[in-house]
Amino acid sequence: MCFPVRPKASEFCGVRPDGWRHSLKRDTLFQKRMYLTIIFLPLLSALVCGSLGRLIGIRGSQFLSCSALMMASVLATIAFYEVGLNDSPTSIPVFNWLDCENIQLGFAFLLDSLSVSMLLPVLWVSTAVHAYSVGYMEGDPHIQRFFSYLSLFTFFMLILVCGENFLLLFIGWEGVGICSYLLINFWFRRLQANKAAIQAILINRIGDFGLSLGIFTMFWLFGNIDYATTFSLAPMTGDDLRLCVCLLLLLAAMAKSAQIGLHTWLPNAMEGPTPVSALIHAATMVTAGVYLLLRVSPILEFCSTALAVIATVGAFTALIAATIGLVQNDLKRVIAYSTCSQLGYMVMSCGLSNYNVALFHLVNHAFFKALLFLSAGAVIHALNSEQDFRKMGGLRYLLPFTYTMMLIGSLSLMALPFLTGFYSKDLILELAKGQYTVTGSMVYWFGIIAALFTSIYSLRLLTLTFFSYPNAPYKTLKSVHEVPFIMGMPLAILALLSIFFGHIARDIFVGIGSSFLGNSLFVHPDHLFLSETEFGLPLIYKFIPFAGSVIAGTIAFLFGQMAPYYGLRLKLSFSRLYTFLQMRWYFDNVYSFILQAGLSFGYITNKVLDRGALEIIGPHGLTKAGEATSVFMKFDSGFIPSYALFMFIGMISLISISFFNLEPSLILLLLWTLLCISFQPR
Repeated sequence: MCFPVRPKASEFCGVRPDGWRHSLKRDTLFQKRMYLTIIFLPLLSALVCGSLGRLIGIRGSQFLSCSALMMASVLATIAFYEVGLNDSPTSIPVFNWLDCENIQLGFAFLLDSLSVSMLLPVLWVSTAVHAYSVGYMEGDPHIQRFFSYLSLFTFFMLILVCGENFLLLFIGWEGVGICSYLLINFWFRRLQANKAAIQAILINRIGDFGLSLGIFTMFWLFGNIDYATTFSLAPMTGDDLRLCVCLLLLLAAMAKSAQIGLHTWLPNAMEGPTPVSALIHAATMVTAGVYLLLRVSPILEFCSTALAVIATVGAFTALIAATIGLVQNDLKRVIAYSTCSQLGYMVMSCGLSNYNVALFHLVNHAFFKALLFLSAGAVIHALNSEQDFRKMGGLRYLLPFTYTMMLIGSLSLMALPFLTGFYSKDLILELAKGQYTVTGSMVYWFGIIAALFTSIYSLRLLTLTFFSYPNAPYKTLKSVHEVPFIMGMPLAILALLSIFFGHIARDIFVGIGSSFLGNSLFVHPDHLFLSETEFGLPLIYKFIPFAGSVIAGTIAFLFGQMAPYYGLRLKLSFSRLYTFLQMRWYFDNVYSFILQAGLSFGYITNKVLDRGALEIIGPHGLTKAGEATSVFMKFDSGFIPSYALFMFIGMISLISISFFNLEPSLILLLLWTLLCISFQPR
């Protein structure tokens, strides 16, 4: 017996019985309301906590924020099932925004496989951070404001991810930049927090400038900035213009995702509270640049030069950030530079046309990086805000739960087998080598070296924090305590995701033949290398990352155990290299030199031009010209014979020019002589 199967809303074409038509309309309306609820629940939480925080109190703000984010996360998971797994992307128009002769843009949201995949890390990590902040920020006098900023940060990230055109993406882009400034500078009485927030927003202004120019260029080329129009017309433009657009978008992604040269704001952003660091580094701020590259894949795929530049930038970022992380002694800064390095892997994968692998690594990285940051916050919270892990040691006996969480996060960061990071990070390296190109080989070896350094600084952090001899004061060690339940529960959930998510979702995101991301990402047929890499790449190239990570991690662990002697000897033997890395490749010094040169140039410009030539030509010159008119005012003496003389002189001049053809210069000389003779002051 056959039963009629009720069609999905995306398959409805209008030719259905009336009952089914009304039912489908109701289902579609319900789905759209659910999707809009996902986006606007964080905004509701931010507005209520920010404007009515005194009325609802601290507990009310905490409960409202956590419950709103939890509800949005559950709905996002349902949306991931409906839109992604059931292959039913949808567009949700809210209202007609811009409607003029040459452009029509709606305030609308696009829910496709890429959008709903980004919703998972953004909302679930944000929910974990909100719950964790309830315990971490206990006693702070501005808790309502903090939760309002967190929810607003999440809302703007959702606008960025779900916008249907580049203008909505730009609004979310600017919004997360402003919220990052507010959160990094949350403890605004601290001078370093002020400096870090200003540096973050200034460097991100470079990215905003690049994105703005990219959007203007696309509007000039395509006549619209809607995704569908722009991507459909991208193959028909000239190579030079397309390269210009790609490089401008790359500049935007480099600033927001902290790629080499524009990465200095990311480690300094650690001045904010630890939950803020987790939210910025794991799911919101820094992933925006990678998301931009993923979204514009239909443009990048037709510009091979831009792809090579993107892959090179990502490779250098991964390597340089990993080398700097080797010598850092601040607990949060080591994890921050690891974030910078992992972002390099994602950008590298975009440059290799492996956008699905980059997205998979982005989602995986969000879970274990949030786990690392929140675990670091638990250590800092237990040691009375101490962040230098050289002053810790032996904490595995005092903080066994926190040690377990950080161990899981570090091993997943090192991409050890059967953990979440392994399924995406190693695949990026294999696909780089599987292209058999100069760029691919260079990226592969740079990524291998960065992976070795990642293992070294991860094991160094674990060893000096939990295994070495205790270096903290007795009074501090005596007061060490584990995190409360409200802070431990998010850590446990993130730990489970850091272990199992990669294995569960790998066939969905990067499985051979998977069509999960087929409608949202575009890969040119000439750039498909997954099958050749999976079945044709020699096994030795797949084994090198794992073997190198294990060997490097073992060496780092042994040196950490023998640090009182061999660590000092090693530091003295490579003192110049150590100083070079400790100074972070002198990027900050280069920026200081450029800033000083700019200030000097501005001082000279101000003295010579603004207060020199421009004032002489402008205000002072006009003033002098006004003073010159006072000379002619003296001719208005009120003496009637003088007026008669002026009229007589004018008549003689006119007759002389008309009949005697005298030179005008002689006439003017005669006039001036007569005026001087006849001038009589009042």
